Amino acid sequence: MVPQAEFRSYYGQPVIKKPVWKWDIPAYFLTGGLMAGSSLLAAGADLTGNRRLCRASRFAAAANLAASTWFLVHDLGRPERFYNMLRVVRPTSPMNVGSWLLAAYGPPAALAAASEAAGVSPRTGRAAGLAAAVLAPMVASYTAVLTSDTAVPAWHDAYPHLPFVFVGSAGASAGGLAMALVPPAQASPARRLAVLGAGLELGADEHMGRTMGLTGEPYRQGTAGRLHRWARALTAGGAVMGATLARRSRLASAVAGLALVAGSACTRFSVFHAGAQSAGDPKYTVVPQRERVDAGDAVRATG
Repeated sequence: MVPQAEFRSYYGQPVIKKPVWKWDIPAYFLTGGLMAGSSLLAAGADLTGNRRLCRASRFAAAANLAASTWFLVHDLGRPERFYNMLRVVRPTSPMNVGSWLLAAYGPPAALAAASEAAGVSPRTGRAAGLAAAVLAPMVASYTAVLTSDTAVPAWHDAYPHLPFVFVGSAGASAGGLAMALVPPAQASPARRLAVLGAGLELGADEHMGRTMGLTGEPYRQGTAGRLHRWARALTAGGAVMGATLARRSRLASAVAGLALVAGSACTRFSVFHAGAQSAGDPKYTVVPQRERVDAGDAVRATG
C-alpha cells in the first residue's frame, strides 16, 4: 500500500502568512471588552440608583475607550485610516462593521462620562449611558468575529466558541475592575457580573478545547499555552474570591478584581499567540484540509 503522504508543505514552509498584528491588537481586544462591560454596569447602576458604581463604571468605560482608540490608531499607523473605514458600509466585513460600532458607541460613552464628571444634565447622561449599553454586547463580541473570520487555523476553527469566550471575558474583567474601584457595599452588581462572566468564559473555553481537535493544540503549547493556563487560574481564582471573601473585605475585593482583569488580559494574548503559532506550522492548515477532502470523497463514494 502507498504510505500516507506527509502533512508538511513545500520545503516545510508555512502555507499561510503569520498575522501581521502586534501586541497593540490583543491590548485593543482587552480594553474593548472592559469598556463594553463597564457601560453595561454603569447603565444598570444608574437605573437602580447606585451612584458610586455608576460613576466609577462610566469613568472606566471612557478611560478604556481612550486607550482602545489609541491602540487601534497605533496599529493602523495613521488616524485617517480609521476614518477611511467609515466611507463605506459593508455588512460582510467584520472590520467595517466593527468600525461603525466603535463610531456609534464612542460618543455616547464619552458623553455619559462627561455628564458624570461635570455633574450636569443627568438626563442626558442617562440617555447617553443607555445608548452605549445597548451597543456594548456587540462591541464586546465583534472582535471575536473579526479574529475568527480569517484563514488562521486556531482562530477560524474557534468561531463557534470565541464570541462566548470574549463576551464572558468582558463581563469578568469589567466586573473585576469595578470591584477594585468601588467599596464592597456598592459592588454587589459588579461581583455578580464578574462571576457570571468568568463562568461563561471558562465554560466556553473548556468546550472549545474539547471540540477543536488538532487546531486547538496551539492553545495548550508554547507562549499561548502558558498564557492560557494563567488566564484560567486567574479567572477562576478571582471569581471564587469575588463570590466569597470580596463581600466583606475591600482588600479581597480589589485583589479578586485585579486578578479577573489580569486573567482577561491573558485570555486575549493567549488567543493572539495561538493564532500566530498555528499559522507558523503547516500541519494546522494541511491536515484539517486533507480530512475535509477525505470526508467529502467518502460522502461522494457512498452517495
